[in-house]
Amino acid sequence: MKEYLGNPDATAAAFEGRWYKTGDIARVDEDGYYYVVDRLKDVIIVGGENVFSLEVEEAIATHPGVADVAVVGKPDPEWGEQVVAFVTPADGAEGEALTTEGLQEFVGTKLARYKVPRTVVLEEALPRNPSGKLLKHKLREVAAGE
Repeated sequence: MKEYLGNPDATAAAFEGRWYKTGDIARVDEDGYYYVVDRLKDVIIVGGENVFSLEVEEAIATHPGVADVAVVGKPDPEWGEQVVAFVTPADGAEGEALTTEGLQEFVGTKLARYKVPRTVVLEEALPRNPSGKLLKHKLREVAAGE
């Protein structure tokens, strides 16, 4: 990676000396294996606690009524941020299980309480670019405007 084409500000922000900062957060296990945990810009801070959006997405995705999910942070005056889940229902999925309360109950056994989404927004499809990359910045805008 040499530069962002036509975007010197983004290029300057992405480099620290000669090092390119990917923005990925990783952990190393006891055997020396690396695992990408999340992107730094996708970490949600709730009451001083880090919530990795990927962890919450993986928990919600195990629900049989969920076809697609994305989790973002929404500004909150008391807690700093709150967790918001955007969910695309699976074909034929309906009913109370895909309400905010239903999904909170479902993931409440899998996640710490502060990681459970406070809001669930049902969407027909999540915004993606032409190559299929999820556009979380658009979801952050929607969440902030609610």
